[in-house]
Parts: sequence; structure tokens; C-alpha cells
Amino acid sequence: MKKLEPYLFANGNADAMIGFYQQALDAEVQVRMTFGQSPAPAQVPLPTGWDAKVMHATLKVGDAQLMISDGDSDKPANHTGFRISLGLDGETEVRRAFDALAAGGSVQMPLGQTFWSPLFGMVTDKFGIGWMIGVSA
Repeated sequence: MKKLEPYLFANGNADAMIGFYQQALDAEVQVRMTFGQSPAPAQVPLPTGWDAKVMHATLKVGDAQLMISDGDSDKPANHTGFRISLGLDGETEVRRAFDALAAGGSVQMPLGQTFWSPLFGMVTDKFGIGWMIGVSA
């Protein structure tokens, strides 16, 4: 196996999600292609007006990639059963990312010391994506 990378479906909110992660995680947009820019027609019927919606985006977050798409539906997304683990170098970086991701979202486990990390917490961001954030060992 070479890589395991999360691919999030935003159901019409990809541009907002991309902007949020650019600010919260210092993510860098490497690729952003709309359905209208695709060289091939959509394989499934899309909601009306989705030519400008994101078919595929790749964000660089540290040494990792996070991929995002509006998907093929404008129905609310249901992001349950997983969390993205984010390991950072120090407590300052952890506090910054945690606070940024918590803005408009909810905290499930406030930042604190654990037996595996000097600072760790869990948050769900305003898009419903669960995060586990801590100082990497």
C-alpha cells in the first residue's frame, strides 16, 4: 500500500469546505476541477446548475492530502462512523487547529493530557467531519 487518503463528499458545500480547511489547517489547494471543466460527461444525473460545483479537489495538509468533492447530490451529508486523526508537532499548533475546527462545530473531548499525548482533543467541525487532534509522539 502506498497511501491512505480521506475523500470527503460535501453535497454542494465543497467550496465552503475548501476555504474553511485552507484557513483552519493551512491547507493548500493543489487541484480544483468543476463538473463543467470535466473532459467527460457526468456518469450520474446531477442537480440543475452544478456545472460550477466541485467534481474533485485535492488539498495538501502538511505531508498528507485531503480530497473533497461536491459528489452527486445536494442532500445533506452524513459523516458518521469515522474521524480524521491530525497529529501536529506542538501544543501551539494543536490549540490553533482545534479552535479553528471547533468554530461553528462542537467539541466532544476538550483538549487535555492523555497517556498517549501531552495534548489531545476531539471535535466535529461545522461540516460534520469528526477530528481527533493531538501532539504527535
